Amino acid sequence: MKISTDIKPISFLKSKAADMLKQVNETHRPIIITQNGEPRAVLQDPESYENMRNAIGLMKLISMGEEDILKGKSKTQDQVFSDLEKLVGS
Repeated sequence: MKISTDIKPISFLKSKAADMLKQVNETHRPIIITQNGEPRAVLQDPESYENMRNAIGLMKLISMGEEDILKGKSKTQDQVFSDLEKLVGS
């Protein structure tokens, strides 16, 4: 992140919205919007946002899987294939 170009006050957003949209879509770097010197929002291109959401979804699934393993709610590969063979053979 380039601090000088990726953090902007809300007043800049109000006056240069089109330029900021062009920047985030070309660079795929988010822009942090500040208000009274504090970060308040993030402007991000749709593709990067979708990629981030997909990555978060995958991390949630991995976390759920790890939790299942710790709780003993899992099967070995051999158990899975054995169950599949029983289903296919029926």
